[in-house]
Amino acid sequence: MQQIFNFIIRNSNRLLFLLLLGISLGLTIQYHSFHRSRVINSANFLSGGVYEKINHINEYLNLRAENDELVLENARLKSLLFNKEDTTKLPLPDTIKGVKPADIIVSKVIHNTYSTHENFLTLNSGSNEGVKPDMGVINSLGIVGIIDDTSPRYSTVVSILNMKSQINAKLKKSNHFGSLTWDGKSTGFVQLKDVPRLASVRKGDTIVTGGQSVIFPEGINIGTVETIYKEPETSFYVIKVKLFNDMTNLGHVYIIKSKDREELINLENKEKDE
Repeated sequence: MQQIFNFIIRNSNRLLFLLLLGISLGLTIQYHSFHRSRVINSANFLSGGVYEKINHINEYLNLRAENDELVLENARLKSLLFNKEDTTKLPLPDTIKGVKPADIIVSKVIHNTYSTHENFLTLNSGSNEGVKPDMGVINSLGIVGIIDDTSPRYSTVVSILNMKSQINAKLKKSNHFGSLTWDGKSTGFVQLKDVPRLASVRKGDTIVTGGQSVIFPEGINIGTVETIYKEPETSFYVIKVKLFNDMTNLGHVYIIKSKDREELINLENKEKDE
């Protein structure tokens, strides 16, 4: 305590000066609006800068907690996307003429070949779901192929990219038919053969399934006309068709039941026997 008194006595003149200076500054700020506003603005600037720095520090310290929340949110969203009861339960198409929803089996491609001359697909649906040979397979973009064989839980499909495949098809704008085949070259194109030269064909015309088949309903999309060739020895066109489908990237498909197929085959066989 004695040291404090000694310090005050030694510096009494300086302390008195500082006291009088503080009183004068206080009176000046209190009774002059200009000086008061300047002091307040300076204080706000200093405190605002301090608060901003503190906020940046808090944000940095809270990054870990925010990242943890984002990870939990991502996990929750992914669980909603992937932990469904059955991802093959897609909405049934309602644009297939003459086909009831009960006659459509939703399936998924689990294996797909497209680099050989005789390509096949494998689906995760089989005889347990009612799949039988010679059923048509399509997706939202167009035709995919025809069921070849089945087991209880799986089935194989003759792809339209198979040189042995032949499907009845026609020009959408007319009833001029042809036979859809594949020449074994490009995965993006097939050929429509035996189209009469009387048909009016232009690049960009749409090719769809014909009505002369019990496998595919009439009017299922296939592709568009890319190039038109004339067979020199016949009176037919050969049309290069650009597929709507990317046959190298297939997911869910629709298998179409044909209740009339057996009846038509039995009738045709009966006529042959007679």
